[in-house]
This record gives sequence, structure tokens and C-alpha cells, in this order.
Amino acid sequence: MAVPKRKTSKARRDKRRASSYRLNKATVVECPQCHEPKQPHRVCRSCGYYKNREVIAVE
Repeated sequence: MAVPKRKTSKARRDKRRASSYRLNKATVVECPQCHEPKQPHRVCRSCGYYKNREVIAVE
């Protein structure tokens, strides 16, 4: 079995781990009803529509 010759430093270890701790950018799509930006698979906050149906009444 392979054994490391030297201990991996904290800086080297943390540099390798740093890429997976980043937050992903939020996906935004255009609402087909009112053309406002919204998250996919969610009710539009400005018009209340989801999948071409009014789900919630928005004032």
C-alpha cells in the first residue's frame, strides 16, 4: 500500500477542498405570463401563475 512521504499541510489540503464549498449561481427563467424573472418550477411572485394556471391570487 502506498504511504505518503510527508504530511499534507493545512494550506495544501484546504486549497484542494475550496472548490466544492462554493455556492452555485441561482437559475432564473422568464415567466411565460408576465415575463418577470422567476425561479424554475415555482409559482411566479408577480402574477401568481404556474404551468399556465393561476395558483395564487396576487393583488
